[in-house]
This record gives sequence, structure tokens and C-alpha cells, in this order.
Amino acid sequence: MPPSDFNLLLQALVESFTLFVLIVGLFGLLIPVFPGLTVMWAATLVYALVEAANNKMGWIDWALFVLITLMMIGGNIVDNIIIAQHVREKQVPWSSIVFSFVAGLVTSLFLTPLVGIVASPLGLYFAELYRLRNSKIAFGNTMAWMRGWGWSVAARFGIGLMMLVFWILWAWL
Repeated sequence: MPPSDFNLLLQALVESFTLFVLIVGLFGLLIPVFPGLTVMWAATLVYALVEAANNKMGWIDWALFVLITLMMIGGNIVDNIIIAQHVREKQVPWSSIVFSFVAGLVTSLFLTPLVGIVASPLGLYFAELYRLRNSKIAFGNTMAWMRGWGWSVAARFGIGLMMLVFWILWAWL
């Protein structure tokens, strides 16, 4: 096989693998606690390193990688802001919100992310039930958390989709 054909095959493999990981990361965003945006960014980082090693990274390529990096950072922050905003509209104190996030994080680390999905809103419910001594209001506040979580999934998916589009522009144009 001539070297040019081998290089073309290698390029196709790198791009196919990167695209596969980007799609896994994008649809992984539908699973709470899965760091889909970070997975997508890591795929573009590896792609950038491979391209840079082959002297194929121009200023536009680096600019798109920086843009993808900023989107990943912003997307990882925005989901917590959206959830907190929905809950704060119900005058839920920060102590209950932090308890909810910690409950989800700790159970995700020590058990599974699926348990963390359940633990976070349950943590908010029990924190609010303890604070208010009213199950109806605590449930309403928990539903606000769930609505915020739904909107945050939609926002992160939109950001992930934009990251995918920017990588496609970078790789294929």
C-alpha cells in the first residue's frame, strides 16, 4: 500500500473514531450525571493532538477547538445554573439545593449514576420536608427541580449538538 493511501486510511480511521465518540457523548447527555460534553471535548482534544502531530492544525482549526472548549466549560456550568434557578424561583434556600447536589454526587460516586439521578431530587425533597414540615410544598419544590433538570438536559444537548457541528466544520471543510 502506498504511503499516501495509508495516510488517507489513517485519517479516515481517526475521523471515524472521533465522530463515534462525539455521537456517544451527545446521546450520553440524555443520561443524567454522564459527562457527555467532557467526553465530546476529550474526543476533539485527541483529534487536535493527532492533527497537530501531523502539522495539519491551522489557526482556524485551533480557533474551532478553543470554541468547542469554551462550549464544554459553559455547558458544564449552565446545567447547575438552570436547575438552581428553577428551584430558587420557589424560594428554596441554597442549603437545600447544595444538599440535593451533594446527595446526587456522593451516591453517583459510591453507588451508580442511576442512583444519583434519584438521590438528588430525593435529597431536595427531604431537605425541604425537614425545613418546611409540609410534604405538599416540598413536593412542589422538588417538581421545580425536575423541570429545571429537564431544561438543563435540553440546553446541554443543544450545546453538544453545536460542538458536533463545529467539529464537522473543522474536520471536513
